[in-house]
Amino acid sequence: MNILVTGGAGFIGSHTLVELYAAGHTAVVVDNLCNSSAESLRRVAKIVNVSEIPFVKGDIRDRDTLNALFSEYTFDACIHFAGLKAVSESVVKPWEYYDNNMSGTLTLLDVMRQHGCKNIIFSSSATVYGDPAVIPITEKCPKGQCSNPYGWTKSMLEQVMMDMQRADNEWNVVLLRYFNPIGAHPSGTIGEDPNGIPNNLMPYITQVAVGKRPELGVFGNDYDTPDGTGVRDYIHVVDLARGHVAALRKVEQGSGLSIYNLGTGRGYSVLDVVHAFEKATGVKVPYSIKPRRLGDIATCYSNPQKAHDELGWTAQYDIEDMCRDSWRWQSQNPDGYRK
Repeated sequence: MNILVTGGAGFIGSHTLVELYAAGHTAVVVDNLCNSSAESLRRVAKIVNVSEIPFVKGDIRDRDTLNALFSEYTFDACIHFAGLKAVSESVVKPWEYYDNNMSGTLTLLDVMRQHGCKNIIFSSSATVYGDPAVIPITEKCPKGQCSNPYGWTKSMLEQVMMDMQRADNEWNVVLLRYFNPIGAHPSGTIGEDPNGIPNNLMPYITQVAVGKRPELGVFGNDYDTPDGTGVRDYIHVVDLARGHVAALRKVEQGSGLSIYNLGTGRGYSVLDVVHAFEKATGVKVPYSIKPRRLGDIATCYSNPQKAHDELGWTAQYDIEDMCRDSWRWQSQNPDGYRK
């Protein structure tokens, strides 16, 4: 299949490109590079041994850019990653999140249907469960009151796609609710490279470990968890990427509407991750406790059984693998993709 990958130069997108090519697919990337680098695509091309990954620098809110893409290429499906993604940032920049994530996706869906491409895998999030009603979270858990604008954009866009598929059963829609991707490609050549101060835990840890930042800020130690710090389900980005390839097989079968959690089924606290990183790498990570961040919840981890049963997918890597690969990427690329 030839796949349009929106946001394909980003962390999850670049790793998914590797797995797509490994499975025999081809891809075209559209990305505005607001929080990513075209260098990642050059490195992906080397990993998968092709001359280049076809790439268009553009914003999915730009209808002309998308129409030109669909006129030039024939796409069998779209894997849609493009979007702003930081929980805490969305609380202070809600308009930017609603504009980018909502407007961009609505434009993409409209252009797709006009060009007869009605297969989409959507990069959703466990944030749609809000403060979850049950732990571990299954797909039957009701969607909750999201605690931040980022989560609301994912929840509302899921509803848009559900309604479109219900109205037109030619659509095949797979909603993948991610938990917390960390890690990096085992080669250490591609990984997570946020602009500015990281909003996510692992790149903050690795930047402290490599000496770019003095210490890790741990936001809150008074949650109702074993050590007081937030508990999350961390998943290796390579496992997550392979989940998209499994979802493509579902689309090829005519999936209609499908929803899957992609996680490991185990929760780790912030301090668990710090200690696992120190054990896996031998590098100490100084930290200090800071006030809770707006929009955070205490505990969130998955029951990934449905993805196993229906997609044949199971996470393979453990927390020390995730830490070790994250450190390999950061230590080999202390400034990320910037030389």
